[in-house]
Amino acid sequence: MLNINKETNGTGLVVTLGGRLDTTTAPELESAIKESLDGVTELIVDCKELEYISSAGLRVLLSAQKIMNKQGRMVIRNASEEIKEIFDVTGFSDILTIE
Repeated sequence: MLNINKETNGTGLVVTLGGRLDTTTAPELESAIKESLDGVTELIVDCKELEYISSAGLRVLLSAQKIMNKQGRMVIRNASEEIKEIFDVTGFSDILTIE
């Protein structure tokens, strides 16, 4: 199960994730992000409650990053050591901005 909480602040959007981002839940996140990106110049993905991310979840983050490359910036925040390790092993830490 994945919990998605979205907060808009002017041209900023914070998406807080909790639970598991996997093949089952990735499409839900993808549509939640895509429907909210109009006019957004800063996308923050807060992973403080994210327990797991699969390759399907990584693909969603990558497609959001590609959109944000054109209209602003995207930052990943509060990723656990486990999630950071997945980003490192997959090379995503070179593509994404992780704080």
